[in-house]
Amino acid sequence: MHPVLRALSASLLSAGLLFTTTLPLQAAPRKTQTSSTAARPPGTAIASAHMLATDAGMEMIRAGGNAFDAAVAVSAMLAVVEPISSGIGGGGFFLLHDGRTGKDVFVDARETAPASATPAAFLDEKGELNRDRATNGPWSAGIPGLPAALVHVSGKYGKLPLKTSLAPAIRIAREGFEVYPRLERGYGSRREVMERYRGTREVFLADGTPPKAGEILKQPDLARTLELLAQKGFDGFYRGEVAARLLASVKEEGGRWRAEELSGYRVKEREPLHFKYRDWDVTTAPPPSSGGVAIAEMLQMLAGWDLSRLDAAQRTHVVSEAMRRAFRDRTIYLGDPDFVKMPVARLTSADYAAGLRATIHPSKATPSDLLPGEPAPLEDDETTHFSIIDAEGNRVSTTQTVNLLYGSGMVAPGTGVLLNNEMDDFALRPGTPNAFGVMGFAANAPEPGKRMLSSMTPSFIESKDKLAVIGAPGGSRIITEVLLGILGYDAGLNAQQVAALPRIHHQWMPDVISAEKGALDAQTVAALEAMGHKVNAGENPWGNLQTVSWDKRANTLEGGTDPRNPVGKADVLETSPRH
Repeated sequence: MHPVLRALSASLLSAGLLFTTTLPLQAAPRKTQTSSTAARPPGTAIASAHMLATDAGMEMIRAGGNAFDAAVAVSAMLAVVEPISSGIGGGGFFLLHDGRTGKDVFVDARETAPASATPAAFLDEKGELNRDRATNGPWSAGIPGLPAALVHVSGKYGKLPLKTSLAPAIRIAREGFEVYPRLERGYGSRREVMERYRGTREVFLADGTPPKAGEILKQPDLARTLELLAQKGFDGFYRGEVAARLLASVKEEGGRWRAEELSGYRVKEREPLHFKYRDWDVTTAPPPSSGGVAIAEMLQMLAGWDLSRLDAAQRTHVVSEAMRRAFRDRTIYLGDPDFVKMPVARLTSADYAAGLRATIHPSKATPSDLLPGEPAPLEDDETTHFSIIDAEGNRVSTTQTVNLLYGSGMVAPGTGVLLNNEMDDFALRPGTPNAFGVMGFAANAPEPGKRMLSSMTPSFIESKDKLAVIGAPGGSRIITEVLLGILGYDAGLNAQQVAALPRIHHQWMPDVISAEKGALDAQTVAALEAMGHKVNAGENPWGNLQTVSWDKRANTLEGGTDPRNPVGKADVLETSPRH
């Protein structure tokens, strides 16, 4: 059993969240609660996938900023120190809560399709999907959204100037940071693609050799780009010097972007999805994220069972069947709401979930036999997430990405900007799985200016006694990571236990339950197979969940960072007394 799973087995078993049944049961202690709840958190909690990013966020809090300033600093720093996962050449979703007004808003900074990216452009001479063009180089890249989000969140919601919030990222881009093993491994797996491009070689082969763990990676061109963003705001990236270099580099490598596609990019503020699960109010991502709709479907289906009373096999069965049905609807219905009419109200309704629940046989799997039963491609390094709560009651849940490892593999020379490969998240050829084994049809076909469907699922959950901010990377597995995390909070786990929960996944097609090593024991696997499930119970650990929580009765903050990622950090800064 993986050490993460072994350490948590006892407490998670008693909560009904761990799926194996081999170890003794031992209840996780709950915090002692007082008779009243606090009106505001006693300080700030930040959890992110890299310690330098968490520290940058806390630097903003100490400078008098709020959670939104911290979010800009964390996001920008992750763009510097996690090029394997995100960057200003990509996009993301910012779920925000304003503690003063009580308003929730979803800032959509998803990349958009250039006009040149028609479905035909991604087919080979036989009419099959050209996988290399879809995932590598300029054709795979959408128009970036993250720089616009940093400007928007800072200007509309923050207290500090953008130049202050970007200063830590600029400093580290110029001075460098220590390469960690995940960065080295990811480069090794993408080396052939990355070394095709002049700009990428200038960054990652600056000393003549690929990055090695322990070395210092400096990115002076990226520092200059961030400085222009800090000085000029939107125009510092989408117009002028940086834009000209981006357009020239895409053209040099055979792609086609237009200046007006860059200058015309805009973030969009959307209304988050809201629904109830037991005693929790859940606030989550709307389309073009598919995650919120899927979470609403799954949780409301699972509300019909007391999961803690089911044995391991039965619990895994019903959770997997809920996942299966939600992913089917994701495939068929969801896309960019500005281009596609979707039945979101119906898909997220309790009545619809009840109907789906009624189709779940208590002891038999529902076949998904339209694709071969092959394991979904495993993804654990792409995409990143951070969670923040501050003393003013503001909160931020942000997931950002360049899609696959190191995105398109292409850095635009002179900018330090590593371009995304998000075009693969479109249904480039209807019915053909993308890099994560997820299919799509007309609702998610590319069109000029359209945003590709995403699995990113930044979320808030709140009860009378507790508030949590949660999210994760993981491709299509983001959705099920967040689902299991919410179920963990509902079962009484703390933030760190939630971040380390063992994981299972089902995405309708391919028809297989994926599980981390040790998450399902042999007896449980045998029982699931007897029900008709195909089970892959030996996968390596995946994901990188980051979460923070506030216990309103004890008036304490906690952070949880995924132990699968050794460079992550959760930190709490108390700025007001507890009651």
